[in-house]
Amino acid sequence: MQIPKCNFSEIKPNEYDTIIDVRSPSEFNLDHVVGAINLPVLSDKERALVGWTYKQESRFKARKIGAALIARNTAQHLENVLFSKERKWNPLIYCWRGGQRSSAFSTILAEIGWRPTLLNGGYKNYRHDVSELLHKRQLEYNFILISGHTGTAKTEIIQALENFNIQIIDLEGLANHRGSVFGATRTEQPSQKFFESLLFHKLESLNPARPIILEAESNKIGRIMIPSKIWNVMKKSPRIEIRAPLHDRAVYLAQSYRDLTENQNQLEQRIEFLKNQHGKKKVLEWKTLSKARKFIELANELMCHHYDSRYKNSQKNSTSLTFSSVEMTSLTKASILNAAHKISNLIS
Repeated sequence: MQIPKCNFSEIKPNEYDTIIDVRSPSEFNLDHVVGAINLPVLSDKERALVGWTYKQESRFKARKIGAALIARNTAQHLENVLFSKERKWNPLIYCWRGGQRSSAFSTILAEIGWRPTLLNGGYKNYRHDVSELLHKRQLEYNFILISGHTGTAKTEIIQALENFNIQIIDLEGLANHRGSVFGATRTEQPSQKFFESLLFHKLESLNPARPIILEAESNKIGRIMIPSKIWNVMKKSPRIEIRAPLHDRAVYLAQSYRDLTENQNQLEQRIEFLKNQHGKKKVLEWKTLSKARKFIELANELMCHHYDSRYKNSQKNSTSLTFSSVEMTSLTKASILNAAHKISNLIS
């Protein structure tokens, strides 16, 4: 039976009911097509066994073992996840290179009566498309950056811009990190490759001719690197600077970083990271404020002695133009929405 194939670039939004990645769990966890589910036809151990048998014994024996394992695992998926699927269900299926794993799985599904399609070239060709956009192609996106001192609610303002039909990319959201020594969240960051998949997916959904708003980040968010081609465009993009009073920024940070202020040990570990830059005495002062739960005062101190000077230096070295600014007298939900409204008027 001939299973139809398609290139990733040809896929239209919502064309397939389900995208199924049949690779092993470790392959899927490293990176996958955004929105795909993992129905592995070989586990990590089973894949290693088939590979070892192929190299050490014979190709024929490896194929027999692989076929038996794929049939067994496919049967489990049919009895569980797939059993409720209706006849008209049409999945897109892929493995590493569009080879035997996806072909075997899709053949069984087609024999049942469903309408599977194979991703031509599998994950490897999909990853080629991602790399081409983010690392090789000359990009012409109309980026506008939101800059400002730490604690000026830049991320919230960017998110609020969607209320005004403005295109945004929340880089910190994609990287699952708030972009500083205190920026880690309670859950792990994605792999570099999956971050790039998320960014690729977002970029493909946007109109490059219209303005796209991003936060003015460094080229690294936690352990995630912003791809070079994107970073090069960002460095040359115009900026809108957010300004807010120091005390309001301190209050905002103390509220926004509650996950850290509620975990004394973790907060002190993060403060310890600043010892090489600020010395034992200053770090001890900050830890004392943390122990006394004086988080607004601590945030104020960190901005005055660490973050504001770093921001000032980054502005000196910046090659982009700050073409406008938004003054905020407070950092409430209402003022954040108002700032977003002002920015939407500036770029519309």
